[in-house]
Amino acid sequence: MHTTKSESKDEEDINFQPTTSSQVYGAYKGTKETVLYTEETIPQRKKRTCFSCPPQGIVNNIMTSGVIYFMILCILWLLSGPEVLPGGNLFRLVIIFYSARLGGTLLKLIRIPTVPPLPPLLGVLLAGFIIRNIPSISKHVRVPSKWSSTLRSSALTIILIRAGLGLDPQALRQMKTGCFRLSFGPCIVEACTAAVVSHFVMDFPWQWGFLLGFVLGAVSPAVVVPSMLHLQEAGYGIEKGIPTLLIAASSMDDVVAITGFNTVLNLIFSKGSILNNVLSTLWDVFVGVLVGTVFGLFVQYFPSEDQTRVQKLILNAWNIFEPLLFGLVGSEISISSLERNSIGTCVITLCLAVFVRILSTFVLMCFAGFNFKEKIFIALSWMPKATVQAVLGPLALETARLTAPHLEPYSKDVMTVAFLAILITAPNGALLISILGPRMLSRRSNPSAVRLHLPGLRATNVIAASQLMSQ
Repeated sequence: MHTTKSESKDEEDINFQPTTSSQVYGAYKGTKETVLYTEETIPQRKKRTCFSCPPQGIVNNIMTSGVIYFMILCILWLLSGPEVLPGGNLFRLVIIFYSARLGGTLLKLIRIPTVPPLPPLLGVLLAGFIIRNIPSISKHVRVPSKWSSTLRSSALTIILIRAGLGLDPQALRQMKTGCFRLSFGPCIVEACTAAVVSHFVMDFPWQWGFLLGFVLGAVSPAVVVPSMLHLQEAGYGIEKGIPTLLIAASSMDDVVAITGFNTVLNLIFSKGSILNNVLSTLWDVFVGVLVGTVFGLFVQYFPSEDQTRVQKLILNAWNIFEPLLFGLVGSEISISSLERNSIGTCVITLCLAVFVRILSTFVLMCFAGFNFKEKIFIALSWMPKATVQAVLGPLALETARLTAPHLEPYSKDVMTVAFLAILITAPNGALLISILGPRMLSRRSNPSAVRLHLPGLRATNVIAASQLMSQ
């Protein structure tokens, strides 16, 4: 009896403890787990003005970033000398980088009521496109093709690593069949559709048709991965592992597209036999799988679980490479080289290929344990194109310029379709994911509160995080 009264008194003291901004105790009904909502839970509503002294907010951010970039530029000047000065290759990259970041920032500022924000990569792409098509600027900003190709390949590697770090192995094992379908099926179906349509609509040879098909067949991790991670953090679709499924399948989908592209590219530009080209491609795939397995075993133990900055490091690296990647892709498109007839046929080919991809994705997700709304969401989420198109599209053009100039018109059309695919599907895909995700996917919980588990305390009152956020 004495013990019961003592516990009851302790609980009563906790119940009547004053609520402050520093700490609030609460517990969930039916459990003995107590949750401490720290002051991080309650938003700080300190008024900040852009033109205060010292400056704060966006003005402070711009000034800080400007000083950091200026210091980096000075260090590069000490190391490379004239390459950083006007006319040098590093100077051109710096101009593209700053312009791309500015384009992405300006697009973030565009807010349309009841519509999610547009993806910044669209602004980055348009910035590079504008630089190329202003004659007074474009003649001073020309990056060598070797530099451009190396940067695009590095960007693709970083985004695939980021996608791998976001996987949930346990959920992936449970949906390996659906992941296999989603990785191979839509990519191959879209590649074949694009090959047939481009052959009859754009007068492409069959080999160039399949080359174009594998350029289009890849989904963009740059759009899918951040969107799925955002939905996963908000709790949407995690009961059936939909974000994990799409993140994992996006990496595999890109591997299939890149493998098919390299095979067809070797068939077009190589003078050897078809068998040797196919065997060479398979050997490259085998070596890639072997190296990936070795590094996968390494990162399973290094870094250890207490090292939490690995994923942040990859994210910061992608923040640097993303403006360069899409800025360089945009700078490859010249309005003067585009023909009206070619733009129309490119759009027709792209639209038909994407439509067949969406339809095939919906069909392949049947009998996979998803309801009708979830299948619609997965099919539409499998539409965005950006990263791989930004890497592979210019690669065909560069190869044609170096080895077979007479094939350059086909490679320019491939580049044009890749550019239009990014321009059309990336923003629309991101918007559809943002709009349809909360409406078509079930939500497990709201992980907005910061929770510290204190097993030694008890409390009977329940204080919701939403109530704290509203105070």
